Amino acid sequence: MIISRSGIPELLSWLKDFQRNLHDPPTANYSPEQGQMEVCVTTGSQEGLCKVFEMLINPGDNILLDAPTYSGTLAALRPLGCNIINIPSDQHGIIPKALKEILSAWSPEDVKNCSNHLPKFLYTIPNGCNPTGNSLTTERKKEIYQLARKYDFLIIEDDPYYFLQFEKPWAPTFLSMDVDGRVIRTDSFSKILSSGLRIGFLTGPKPLIDRVVLHIQVSTMHTSTFTQIMISQLLQQWGQKGFLEHIDRVVDFYRIQRDAMLTAADKWLKGLAEWYPPAAGMFLWIKIKGISDTQQLIMEKALKKEVLLVPGGAFNIDSSEPSSYVRASFSLPSPAQMDLAFKRLADLIKESL
Repeated sequence: MIISRSGIPELLSWLKDFQRNLHDPPTANYSPEQGQMEVCVTTGSQEGLCKVFEMLINPGDNILLDAPTYSGTLAALRPLGCNIINIPSDQHGIIPKALKEILSAWSPEDVKNCSNHLPKFLYTIPNGCNPTGNSLTTERKKEIYQLARKYDFLIIEDDPYYFLQFEKPWAPTFLSMDVDGRVIRTDSFSKILSSGLRIGFLTGPKPLIDRVVLHIQVSTMHTSTFTQIMISQLLQQWGQKGFLEHIDRVVDFYRIQRDAMLTAADKWLKGLAEWYPPAAGMFLWIKIKGISDTQQLIMEKALKKEVLLVPGGAFNIDSSEPSSYVRASFSLPSPAQMDLAFKRLADLIKESL
């Protein structure tokens, strides 16, 4: 029996058509050498990310990202010996002006001579970022893509919350702007079907995706055929229209959850903390006033009161750096549980001040 390392043919074919229709990437009709759009199935988007990092990074390479960011990404990057350069961001994601300033350290000659020290890639979670809930605006994406062209770095668009955007139309993706074949995009079914199925997919230039597939061949060999068939059958049955209707139902659920958490935060945390309503995803990023580091408050005091939050330091490049933030997730708790949790958190903050 011959098993395709990049995914079972019927699932791959569905995903390629879907990416073309949804994002209309300029690279869809390129030749392989020009960076033709290619797709491969991975065991969750985390496998795809790790394999992309291992493919691209040599010790000492400079890479760009906007921290605080997903702790799984930071954990995957640390052993690879790269220099992580942090780009300032706000509630609308990476600030292009700040990125431009950081990149001005390299001259046009460095770009022309393909200097070793040029950043290899920019990594970002453009929608509903874990943990901040930040989402990049279309204008900022365009500016960032132009900087990527100018300084010749790749963009890793890690987008597991793309389908959890609360407002339509959805923001255009970096993939949809990619005229050069410099974007590698990760998508996930974890947030919209089931995280336990462990199915994600990578979309990017064929020469790079082919390398990832070679790595899969000598590590995990391939993603579970059983789970691929399950998802493939479901997607074939739904069709693209049915799948997007399912997404709408999922988004309705998350919107209700988000609004319930914002209501609880308004009720109990006003004056004690500040936050922005997330436009996508499943997280609320809360800055506690008057507390310079939330580690002890969350990991000791809140835990004793059965309030499960994550201290902000976990998402910093240096996790020992103090953070006045906490991350709350609204994917699972009921509105009553959110209300009780924030009441307890408010009491703990008052005690700590």
